[in-house]
Parts: sequence; structure tokens; C-alpha cells
Amino acid sequence: MKKLKVRTPQPLAPAELSNNFIRGLVATGLLAAIQNRAAGASPNRKVAQLALQGGFALAAGVATADSLRRQDYLSAALAIAGGVAGVMAVETLLTTETHDAPKEAEIG
Repeated sequence: MKKLKVRTPQPLAPAELSNNFIRGLVATGLLAAIQNRAAGASPNRKVAQLALQGGFALAAGVATADSLRRQDYLSAALAIAGGVAGVMAVETLLTTETHDAPKEAEIG
């Protein structure tokens, strides 16, 4: 009897991951810019922040799904951790909160 060869699926190449990141970045950036414009605000750091976070989220999601398809659970966990790290890094570096110093009250 002849043995069947089982092909193990190959992991995503770095080029595929970068393509997924760009797809997420552009899609989220467009949505954020349009929603920001509809609200009357001009595109700003918040749009860039959301776009970058969308890129990280999509790339992590695709990598996780691919790893689960291959039943490579360690890679799936690493993809999720990488996505969380990317989103949190963008959150930290491009936070849009302004920290205004409390104004002194005028006397007299």
C-alpha cells in the first residue's frame, strides 16, 4: 500500500504579513478619516493612530488565523501578543490626550 504524503501548510511569509498590515492600515485610515471629516474635524494624529492600530490588528488576526489553521498554537499566541504589543505601542506613542495645566483663578 502506498503512503499518502500530507502537506503541512507553510507559515505566512514576511511579505504577506506586511501586505496585511498595509491593508489594515489603509482600510482603517480611510474609515477614520471619513468619520472624522463627517464629525467636522480635520484629519490629525487620531486618524494616524487608528490607522496604525488597524494595521497591527489585521496583521495579527490574519497571522493568528493562519497559525490556527496549521494547528501551531504557539505561533498563534505569539501573533496575538505581537498584535497587542503593536496596538499598545501606537497607543502610547500617538496618544491624542492633551494634558492642560490647571488655570489659576484671577483674584480681584
